[in-house]
Amino acid sequence: MKDCYTFKPAVFRGSTLEDLRAFPLSAKKEAGYQLDLVQRGLDPDHWKPMNTIGQGVREIKIRDVAGAFRVIYVAKFADAIYILHCFQKKTQKTSKADLALAARRYSELIEELGQ
Repeated sequence: MKDCYTFKPAVFRGSTLEDLRAFPLSAKKEAGYQLDLVQRGLDPDHWKPMNTIGQGVREIKIRDVAGAFRVIYVAKFADAIYILHCFQKKTQKTSKADLALAARRYSELIEELGQ
């Protein structure tokens, strides 16, 4: 069991906070709950690895009456969890533009952290 006092701050990269705030209320609440789990060192309820973006990158899957929403983040660093991209999924497959944006933000983060 994880230490109940473990808590990492969330750092939103680029426009991710504004993008998350644009989600419908129920999807926004669910995203907040799932990110809180991650901040406490736990796994979100519905996620998948996104190794094509970078090592340790994950995608939280949110299904809502308004559609499918995704939050791409990385939590492998000791200091914080980094939210790379938040978006509404419009098609079955994640768009190349969404993947490219998350990958660019991941690369920039790795460079900034000197990893």
